[in-house]
Amino acid sequence: MGKAKKAKTAKDKSGRTAGAKAGRASAAANTAAASRNAGAEATAPPKKIENKRYEKELFRLQVELVTMVEWIKHQGLKVVVIFEGRDAAGKGGVIKRITQHLSPRICRVVALPAPTEREQTQWYFQRYVSHLPAAGEMTLFDRSWYNRAGVERVMGFCTDEEYREFLRTCPEFERMLVRSGIKVIKYWFSVSDEEQEKRFQSRLTLKHKRWKLSPMDLESRRRWADYSRAKDEMFAHTDIKQAPWYVVDADVKKHARLNCISHLLSLFPYEDLTPESIELPQRTDAGAYVRPPISDQTFVPPAYPGE
Repeated sequence: MGKAKKAKTAKDKSGRTAGAKAGRASAAANTAAASRNAGAEATAPPKKIENKRYEKELFRLQVELVTMVEWIKHQGLKVVVIFEGRDAAGKGGVIKRITQHLSPRICRVVALPAPTEREQTQWYFQRYVSHLPAAGEMTLFDRSWYNRAGVERVMGFCTDEEYREFLRTCPEFERMLVRSGIKVIKYWFSVSDEEQEKRFQSRLTLKHKRWKLSPMDLESRRRWADYSRAKDEMFAHTDIKQAPWYVVDADVKKHARLNCISHLLSLFPYEDLTPESIELPQRTDAGAYVRPPISDQTFVPPAYPGE
């Protein structure tokens, strides 16, 4: 082979090699870019549900809740639902939507204040036991006996011995409730640090929310990591088969409400017991009854008189 031909062949090989390297580099760059984009999509906040669709779905689920609770009453079931989670995670908002159309005689909300001096000397679970449901009832605990594993642990309101005893006793206490026929459902509302901060700032600026920001809330904000560690240890000891923890992503309040209610409904094989339509009976003849004069009654002053 002549010198000129050899030089041309070497040049071609060199060009192909350089082109292949450039191609591989370009493909690697594209792959890396695609990976970054995929990661960005994975961590991007979810698109919020439109208000109109949210209201429609919420009302549909609330109608199902009415059906479910009537079935619970008919079956004589005893149901406990526990709501725990970070401050400003939206637990109260979910509870409010659950109970909005339910009878308070069947579905009761329990939100206990700090224990009294007398209650502090009782068996820890004692003040909660009196609020457990009877047959045909559902009790919603807006915070519960898990205060000991959270705020009491982090803020030093209980001793190490009391805390350890709680972690040992709580699973057995809940298993005992389940064996007695009580269905125990536990929800943990998880909210990111950034979203909690945003909600705290909102409470500072809106008068109707300012009352929600207590000194304890401010301290919990400061001790974020301590609460995280306490929650992890609580889960490690109390996430039991008979009463598991269900975590609700609460960064978007509307999504959290719909997801939590939908999940709660899915835990019961309820049936529609709505009675068949009836006709209202005619009123009996009033006879000689005469209403007393309006002037004899004390009416609420018309601050908003009809137009």
